[in-house]
Amino acid sequence: MHDVTEVTQTESTRSAEAIVESPTFVKLMQEKNRFIVPSIIFSLIFYFTLPISTSYFTFLNTKVAGDITWAWVLAFSQFFMTWTFCVLYSRRARRFDELVAKIKQEETP
Repeated sequence: MHDVTEVTQTESTRSAEAIVESPTFVKLMQEKNRFIVPSIIFSLIFYFTLPISTSYFTFLNTKVAGDITWAWVLAFSQFFMTWTFCVLYSRRARRFDELVAKIKQEETP
């Protein structure tokens, strides 16, 4: 069992302030925000389109094929949107991990 009172010493002696002020950290945060913020905004708009549209409009009741309506198509497309964002974030996270590794290797100024 892990002893929570045990303090782990690392090789880094930099303070949190020094890390936050480093250009690599600033770049990391800019890249993450450039991906995450638009993704969240799009996801929320896309998600809330279905309940709002089915509550106030009837255009989603139009049949596409057989008994399948546009409401079903939009509902299932939300699964694909989620999977797509998961794949895109996983690929982008590799770049984020590279920047984190670079931050860990930087020397104290």
